[in-house]
Amino acid sequence: MTAPLRIGIAGLGTVGGGVLKVLERHAELLAGRTGRRMVVTAVSARTRSRDRGVDLSAARWYEDAVALAADPDVDVVVELIGGSEGVAREVCETALSRGKHVVTANKALLAIHGTGLARLAEENGVALSFEAAVAGGIPVIKGLREGLAANCVTEVHGILNGTCNYILTEMRETGREFGDVLAEAQKLGYAEADPSFDIDGVDAAHKLAILTSVAFGCAVDFDAVHIEGIRHISALDIEYASELGFRIKLLGIARRSDGGVEQRVHPAMVPVSSPIATVDGVFNAVVAEGDFVERVTFVGRGAGAGPTASAVVADLVDIARGRVSHAFGVPSGRLESVRAAPPEERRGAYYLRLMVVDRPGVIAEVAAALRDENVSMESFLQRGRAPGEAVPVVLTTHDTDEASMQRALASLSRLEAILEAPRLIRIERF
Repeated sequence: MTAPLRIGIAGLGTVGGGVLKVLERHAELLAGRTGRRMVVTAVSARTRSRDRGVDLSAARWYEDAVALAADPDVDVVVELIGGSEGVAREVCETALSRGKHVVTANKALLAIHGTGLARLAEENGVALSFEAAVAGGIPVIKGLREGLAANCVTEVHGILNGTCNYILTEMRETGREFGDVLAEAQKLGYAEADPSFDIDGVDAAHKLAILTSVAFGCAVDFDAVHIEGIRHISALDIEYASELGFRIKLLGIARRSDGGVEQRVHPAMVPVSSPIATVDGVFNAVVAEGDFVERVTFVGRGAGAGPTASAVVADLVDIARGRVSHAFGVPSGRLESVRAAPPEERRGAYYLRLMVVDRPGVIAEVAAALRDENVSMESFLQRGRAPGEAVPVVLTTHDTDEASMQRALASLSRLEAILEAPRLIRIERF
């Protein structure tokens, strides 16, 4: 058996503790599969006295995670600190520049600095591995980069945030409003005390930017991602979606066409017959479209100590076996700079909910605002009557372009009979 793989772990929170447990519990199994032992020789954490359920007495403790990254007795640094700047970035850059492999679960760092880190890894002949950064325990990075290497991938879409998927699932199953379900998710540990990154779509956008680069061989471009969250989704919208044969999911969507690459994160209505519509709770799903394999779907737990630690250790196994791949599937110098397709070029159908004063002529005004922008209605719903009072009116459109739909929304917002901002949700028929 060859020399042990010496591991330094920066960050011993939920995921770091999970990694320690996997390495300890499966030490013999992993040694048998790689031909060498994996040994944690150094760790860095804020609190040294905390019981993590694993004996760390033989590991060197560092108050400074960057000093751990420079330790000559560490072969691979596992960065589990988080954040796109500061210590996390410095740890990764220090380790790579000193010829050490890096394994990270840090999607924010990769979404912002992934291309540069990949270049630094190549310059020093080491791996930059990040299976755990997208969709937790689902092997989607390896699936795209290696399993679908024979394909030209034209589209990747999926449910990339378990917190939002849980909230939308509970809203549908219980009829409760967004705020109530969010509070419950926080109590259960599915949502952070400050849930903004999750519910505003930023976390999913970080992951989508990484997936886009791996799928299409282009430079990571987080700034090109159109981002919308789920704060505005109401129980009423979810009820109408069911009546119309849809379910609402927060989706990340990346498509490549002759016009460039579009990257979008937003709530979408998907037909109940779509496989992705059945992915509920905290589960994630990623769907890839390849020219030879056609459609491939990955489903599993997208977060948590166990699934994320599993992905981290899978990367360590590759490194122990001597498998060093280009981080994004091709050499960093060949990552294309492609045109970012503007959101207004999106073409598809839309769901629109309006709160209007129930009086004669209102629907004609709505229809005229849509007609003036060449937006054609496909279906129309109005429940009951309440003359002179506010009532919801719901409609869906035939396929149209985003720019026309946004102009129509602006016109509708100016109508005196419209009592609150129109609620628009895109329809995606996968």
